[in-house]
Amino acid sequence: MPYACLALLRGINVGGKNKLRMKDLAEMFLKAGCTDVRTFIQSGNVLFNAPAKVAKQIAQTIPEQIEKRFGHRPPFVIRTAEQLAVVAASNPFLQPGAGERMLHVMFLADAPDPARVKDLDPARSSPDAFVVRGADIYLCLPNGVARTKLTNAYFDSKLATVSTIRNWRTVTTLLELMRSD
Repeated sequence: MPYACLALLRGINVGGKNKLRMKDLAEMFLKAGCTDVRTFIQSGNVLFNAPAKVAKQIAQTIPEQIEKRFGHRPPFVIRTAEQLAVVAASNPFLQPGAGERMLHVMFLADAPDPARVKDLDPARSSPDAFVVRGADIYLCLPNGVARTKLTNAYFDSKLATVSTIRNWRTVTTLLELMRSD
């Protein structure tokens, strides 16, 4: 069954903090009115279908439930299958010489103000590079995500939004899952 929506939560089950069983997370989505709920890996990726009204409210509903039950409120980003397909087709770093292990996408909750994007420092973490397109930031991190200064905290503060990052393999796998049965 194809999935229409994807929820991406930040900071779930990382380093023993903000623990949340995927079974519990899936149950929250079901109770909120979603159908066909499926999680992927333990880091807060939830594929689901939902009526338009439910899908519109889910970014508020689920973080509130997590905070009430587990005492933390993770940043939360939603993408549709169509939006994720555009992300996968538009990576400016997919070229010869840029290995997939270096590629990541930072998903933003909101499209940032163009003036804020213009104020970002492209030399902040050389040789790392980034490109902002709409509500997504494409990252090429030759030394890995653990060594970059292009962090969620940096982009969240500079762009006045919240973000969550996924490696390229996870992005493409999620898209495949959204398209499959």
